[in-house]
Amino acid sequence: MLRDITIGQYYPADSILHRLDPRVKFIATLAFIISLFISSTWTGYLVSTVFLAAVIRLSKVPFRFMVKGLKAIVILLLITLFFNMIFTPGTPLVHFWIITITREGVITAIRMGIRLIYLIIGSSVMTLTTTPNQLTDGLESLLKPLEKIRVPVHDIAMMMSIALRFIPILLEETDKIMKAQIARGADFESGGLMKKIKSMVPLLVPLFISAFRRANDLALAMEARCYHGGAGRTQMKPLRYERRDYLAYLVLAVYLAIVILMRVFGRYLI
Repeated sequence: MLRDITIGQYYPADSILHRLDPRVKFIATLAFIISLFISSTWTGYLVSTVFLAAVIRLSKVPFRFMVKGLKAIVILLLITLFFNMIFTPGTPLVHFWIITITREGVITAIRMGIRLIYLIIGSSVMTLTTTPNQLTDGLESLLKPLEKIRVPVHDIAMMMSIALRFIPILLEETDKIMKAQIARGADFESGGLMKKIKSMVPLLVPLFISAFRRANDLALAMEARCYHGGAGRTQMKPLRYERRDYLAYLVLAVYLAIVILMRVFGRYLI
């Protein structure tokens, strides 16, 4: 399960998405997430599906690798679907005890499920095709105007980049600790949900110790390289927009225009 989390990981490949400016990918990811909540028709979701499928194809990241990140949110997805089905008023379809599943609830649950799945996959595309250094530079560049009101943009971007980079590291560390405890007789599989949760408690102490040790090593390494914040720092590879980046913005604008038009004229669509 831990190895199935793909957010925060980078997948090296030679694709046009890997070569895009990180600012383009940040803005495109945000726009795609917004478009998921703008869409109100099945035709709109179809357009989002085609757009996402095209992006995945261009990224050259294996589809199985992209989708396996959904395994980590299966429980959250099921809970979301269940509560939407039973708490949305409408025409009853199934009634059992005090639980009533309505037609409108099923439709709402399907829509919320699609949004949640596409949100995870869309966010994963950005992190899988962008290195941590590129993420830091792109986020810092986008937040640059906030420096005028004395917001520490560089520090914020650095912290977010480090936090994102630590996700796969901590997952790998957790996997190692679990295997070491299993070899010593620990059981993480048998029993009910509460027993499995309780069996995870012994993982917390060594995991926290490992996380603090890695954070201390990182701090010492940054200090040894004379890192003292973003004031006066320059970039080895400054970000510059190229022709493909402007083309990507154009494609994104066309996609958003289609989604918005489908929202406005939704009553004439499926």
